[in-house]
Amino acid sequence: MLTRTICRRNLTLRAPSSTFTRAWGATTRLPIWTVEGSEAGPRARPMHTKPAYQGHIPLNWFENTLLAAGSAIMSLVDPRRGDMIAALGETTAGPSLSRLRDLMLESPEGRMILRERPRVNSETINMDELASYPEGSFGRAYVTWLERCGVTPDTREPVHYIDDPELAYVMQRYRECHDFYHCICNLPVNVESELALKYFEFANLGLPMTAIAALFGPLRLSEKRRSRLFSEYVPWALKCGGTAHSLITVYWERRWEQNVEDIKKELGIWDPPEARWSRPLIEAKALAERRRQASLSRSPSD
Repeated sequence: MLTRTICRRNLTLRAPSSTFTRAWGATTRLPIWTVEGSEAGPRARPMHTKPAYQGHIPLNWFENTLLAAGSAIMSLVDPRRGDMIAALGETTAGPSLSRLRDLMLESPEGRMILRERPRVNSETINMDELASYPEGSFGRAYVTWLERCGVTPDTREPVHYIDDPELAYVMQRYRECHDFYHCICNLPVNVESELALKYFEFANLGLPMTAIAALFGPLRLSEKRRSRLFSEYVPWALKCGGTAHSLITVYWERRWEQNVEDIKKELGIWDPPEARWSRPLIEAKALAERRRQASLSRSPSD
């Protein structure tokens, strides 16, 4: 008979408890157990870890792996599931966030971002003010891009599954600046452009989720659109993204008044092949101008 001997000493195996959303939407609390050694032998008891920040949902390695697999499948089945795409990004981030944080710490702008932790949404950004900036400025270009694509800056999911608060902010920052990358790269919001930007982001930032999206996303395209993606957009994305300044270190909100072409030259970014936009540029500029005029009419007279 094979006998296994266990040394009797106090051992505690700790892992966080968590609540997480399964791929089909049900919210479940999974009890995580602490194993404690004693003279009477090992025994297990449930343990709950206190969240490190608001909205934090601690996961152990098994839960993280399960959520990563489930969110990957759901993201492929239904790319409109922003919550699943966000979960995939967080559960597969690994050491890439630490590397991005270190890049930010090496940059004056990046250090300022980490210190001030700005957020990007309609409460922190005055769209009417941006619309009043001169034509050609980054602020005006961003408002025009939002109007042209019919989107708002309020669509980004909060971070839940990253344990370190500072790294959680780095992920949130990447997520909320995604539209800035669209704007500066002159890319609309459609499947081909999103995939082109994912290739760009992978070359520029190295996040695993961008590689997963770039690898499996094209499977949803028709043969013609997939051919155009790989023949035109991917070469631009890999070359431009790989040589451009790391975009995670850019404090975009402090560059509203800067000329957008000067920013692109500074960062080493050039335009991709012409994309298909759902709204003509002249119409988007007219909407931005209308916003500016409305803002002026609401301003108190001198």
